[in-house]
Amino acid sequence: MIKQLKTPWSDTVGNLPLPEYPRPQFVRDSFLNLNGYWKCAFTASRQKPETFDQDILVPFSPESLLSGVNRILKPDEYLWYKRNFTLEKGFNRGRVILHFGAADQSAVVYINGQCVGTNEGGYYPFAFDITDYLKEENEITIRIRDLSDTSYYERGKQKINRGGIWYTPQSGLWQTVWLESVPQQYLENVRITPDYKMQTLNLDFIRNNDLPVETEISLNGKLLKHVTSNDDKVAVHFEEIQAWSPENPVLYDLKLTCGEDTVTSYFAFRCFEIKSASDGRLRFFLNDKAYYPNGLLDQGYWSDGLYTAPTDEAIVHDITVCKERGFNALRKHIKIEPLRWYYHCDRMGMLVFQDMVNGGETYSSWTTMFSSVFTTTTKDTQENYKKFARENEKGREMYYTGLKRMIEHLYNCPSIVLWTPFNEGWGQFDSKKAYEYVRKLDDTRVIEPASGWHDQNFGDINSKHIYFKAVNMKKFSDNRLYYLSEFGGYTLKLYDHCFNDKQTFGYKQIKSVEQLNDNLRVLFTRDILNNIDKGLAGSIYTQVSDVEDEVNGLMTYDREVTKVNRETLLDIVEKINEKYRKF
Repeated sequence: MIKQLKTPWSDTVGNLPLPEYPRPQFVRDSFLNLNGYWKCAFTASRQKPETFDQDILVPFSPESLLSGVNRILKPDEYLWYKRNFTLEKGFNRGRVILHFGAADQSAVVYINGQCVGTNEGGYYPFAFDITDYLKEENEITIRIRDLSDTSYYERGKQKINRGGIWYTPQSGLWQTVWLESVPQQYLENVRITPDYKMQTLNLDFIRNNDLPVETEISLNGKLLKHVTSNDDKVAVHFEEIQAWSPENPVLYDLKLTCGEDTVTSYFAFRCFEIKSASDGRLRFFLNDKAYYPNGLLDQGYWSDGLYTAPTDEAIVHDITVCKERGFNALRKHIKIEPLRWYYHCDRMGMLVFQDMVNGGETYSSWTTMFSSVFTTTTKDTQENYKKFARENEKGREMYYTGLKRMIEHLYNCPSIVLWTPFNEGWGQFDSKKAYEYVRKLDDTRVIEPASGWHDQNFGDINSKHIYFKAVNMKKFSDNRLYYLSEFGGYTLKLYDHCFNDKQTFGYKQIKSVEQLNDNLRVLFTRDILNNIDKGLAGSIYTQVSDVEDEVNGLMTYDREVTKVNRETLLDIVEKINEKYRKF
């Protein structure tokens, strides 16, 4: 039996979900949140319906419990949204911009009956200048199409026929919708690149004018630097800096003024790289010290909101649970979160290993699952497009477009230290080209060419997924860094808190909370602690929480029960850190 599970925050969502400012990395005081109840309708054609007969709570997808709709948008249907809004006197400072955190998969947006723009790709923010379309009373209408896994679009773990490691499909608006106003001349964006080694902050300004930009940098309320420049690029040097780490997440405040436009942000000095340690083995280094990322796979699913956390407090809760159990990294698994998730990782101190969202046509089970038993290396050239579900040229082009959008979108988040273009052959293609493309977009972060199998024998990282057997470091035979990017997945099903009574997916069945905690101590000692001296440089345990049939989380899907005790792994983590202090 499939159950609808609430989380501890479900009943606190209210009529204005997620009211917080959605873009902490680029803040203006102009903000009108458009979350809340909208009208929606499902149609068989692309023609606007005469009536919108159902309420939907935005920004929860219609498939979710919290949306109030509980209905899957089928590939041959359209989902329509509608709501009205008025602007308070004085809100319009010159231009009014309508922002969408994300809409899955394709969106056409109308203001007062006129099309203002379109978007393809369900994981990226988009915005339209709607100034010239505004009236005293205004209507937003949105048409959504979602082909889910029946096309080549990026889709993550979504599947119409859900089950096992594939989850309920989602569609429509799943991040905050909001309005802001800017002067006619304003700062469009800023690219923030702190250089830890040179103790310098590099800023690249994108603006629609030639006005000077005034930069103020503060720490703990104390003004450190004040620079004014007409240049598009500014470098600010510091005599001394405080470094960011999970143990000491120091954030500097940044205030930028361009004419009448003022934006606030933040940044951090940190350096994450791969180099040889004192034992001669390649290891991750954080701020010039060997550092072991002890992480968790984070799918970012919620039993009530699916892709969308019910509240900001819920996001903080998940990160807190992980940190309290000794984890210092989260691998964000083939999903791009709202910017507030990264903000909390930035301020609380959590390394983020960010996956690109997978796409492509229908996957072959042999390529994406069974081949891992027999081989981990595959010649990755054009003749394999069919094998890896990448025959569609537009789909391959969309992958690169999405990769660029993701990296530019998340570039200013200091917690992100590693990019992963592909996972387990899910739509993998032209791996070296993708690797070089990522490096061109961002040469400040580490790149893991492919997580798990279908390794192409290049790059700095040899990444393994090992579930059903002990880790054998002798098989890591090349000269790259050894990284266990997935392991564990121990399965403890608590029936009062499970999504599906009949179906269970996991890698080792556990009968009780006590047995789970005991088994985790044995696993982390055998596969992690005992392999540090042999060269193991980082690991990602599966996973933060249960997700639908997959019940191998530290927490239940509804977040009501944390199965792993706070003290279970802390002594093992301290032993890992003790080993690393000698490198």
